[in-house]
Amino acid sequence: MPILDWLNKRQALQAAAAVPYRLIDVDAVHGDPAADNWLIQGDNLDALKALLPFHAGRVKCIYIDPPYNTRSAFEHYDDNLEHSQWLSMMAPRLELLRELLAEDGSIWVSIDDNEGHYLKVLMDEVFGRGNFVTTIAWQQRTTRENRKVFSANHEYLHVFAKDYAKFAAARNDLPLTEEVRARYKNPDEDPRGAWQSVSANAQAGHATPSQFYDLVAPNGKLHRLPQGRCWLYTRERMEEEIAKGNIWFGNSGNGVPRVKKFLVDVSAGLTPDTLWPATDVGTNDLAKKHLKALFADGELFDTPKPESLIKRIFDIATNPGDLVLDSFLGSGTTAAVAHKMGRRYIGIEMGEHAHTHCLPRLQKVIAGEQGGISNAVDWQGGGGLRFARLGAPVFLPDGQVDPAIGFATLAAWIWYQETRTPWRPEITDAQPASPLLGVHEGRAYFLLFNGVLGDRRPQGGNVLTSAVAALLDEAAAGAGVAAGTPRVVFGEACRLSEMRRRALGIDFRQIPYDIRARQEAPAWR
Repeated sequence: MPILDWLNKRQALQAAAAVPYRLIDVDAVHGDPAADNWLIQGDNLDALKALLPFHAGRVKCIYIDPPYNTRSAFEHYDDNLEHSQWLSMMAPRLELLRELLAEDGSIWVSIDDNEGHYLKVLMDEVFGRGNFVTTIAWQQRTTRENRKVFSANHEYLHVFAKDYAKFAAARNDLPLTEEVRARYKNPDEDPRGAWQSVSANAQAGHATPSQFYDLVAPNGKLHRLPQGRCWLYTRERMEEEIAKGNIWFGNSGNGVPRVKKFLVDVSAGLTPDTLWPATDVGTNDLAKKHLKALFADGELFDTPKPESLIKRIFDIATNPGDLVLDSFLGSGTTAAVAHKMGRRYIGIEMGEHAHTHCLPRLQKVIAGEQGGISNAVDWQGGGGLRFARLGAPVFLPDGQVDPAIGFATLAAWIWYQETRTPWRPEITDAQPASPLLGVHEGRAYFLLFNGVLGDRRPQGGNVLTSAVAALLDEAAAGAGVAAGTPRVVFGEACRLSEMRRRALGIDFRQIPYDIRARQEAPAWR
């Protein structure tokens, strides 16, 4: 497959691995404290890395609206990055976003002509060309821009899946519109209800000989195939469909045969198309008016996305309760729509407007604001979110674990580094259940850290001894881990001989030397 190359690409490929793993510190809880929604202020590359141990493989839908690199200045973004810098900015973020996606998940990226074609090739490399789903053209403005050579009235949405086949099986159809429903009539008062018709013949390119014949209607009229066409059914099948009343010959009975399709059978809805007009999903101007209503005295974003556009994406790619993510949250539209539609969400925004724009907007959503899609989804308010900021790195510059780090934080990092799957988020620093982190691919993982065994003395319980090994046996047995299961034990030191460790089936890893982030190059190049 052809690849995209640019200045400093090698450094961009290494950027994600070099990002330190940071804590996420909750600053405040707004609304329902049980709600699993997050607004995180901080650099999105650092934030995405911090999310991996807890959310890798769990995000059903990612929508991002990155800077378009239009070589013009925006109030809230530096959108004047040189081309190679823009690609170097996007590459490591896409790499981490891919790791966060669920197997049946999808990522949707808004972009325009400035970088859209380069972004498509970059995403081919990161996600695999076979996982490209489509590019959608969205009519983002309805007025003509006469100051330009061409009036650019549309933008794009590049859509990629983590696994194309799994996404195709999981994605939703769109509900039937009133316009489509109006096409269904019942001129013959069929007891099965309203219907519309499609031609009973088709292009003959892949037809079998049994699909070529002269058709005699119930009133005796002979119907011959047009040149290059075949009947949809064999003669026998066609006669069966006529007997069932599924073939329509017009009110007079002399019309060209057509197949009746009943509204009652159209349960799947409409297949999404790739042309999204403003009349369906709104415009930038509509979004600006919504923001102006929310913040009458505040500064407005130049190109906000309308809530109806994000709703269309979530209608297709998600279901209630699914986790969605936006790492370029901007004015907060993605989080607002997810909140109103009953999706869990994580929004990341680096600028101060995370606190001055996004948070107030979501507080208004919790209070039941009625703009955007509120009427369409019958939004009445409720729910909650956590406002958080990026905290200190887990590892100090010398490689040691920060003494302030709790058991659950280090456990999540170790588990992710060893298994590339997220750890159990229900285990907290306040209540670490057990030194047993879990079993993955036939190996049991244990962490001796921060006095998890109840001994808070220096090195108490953090050193692997015969007595501690016996406690690990009890923890494994209590969790139903089969005897003889190979073990990986992380701790500060080990007092068991190599022969003894082999006899117990223990692979010991020393903290901190064996838990630093793996400096891997991505699978794509």
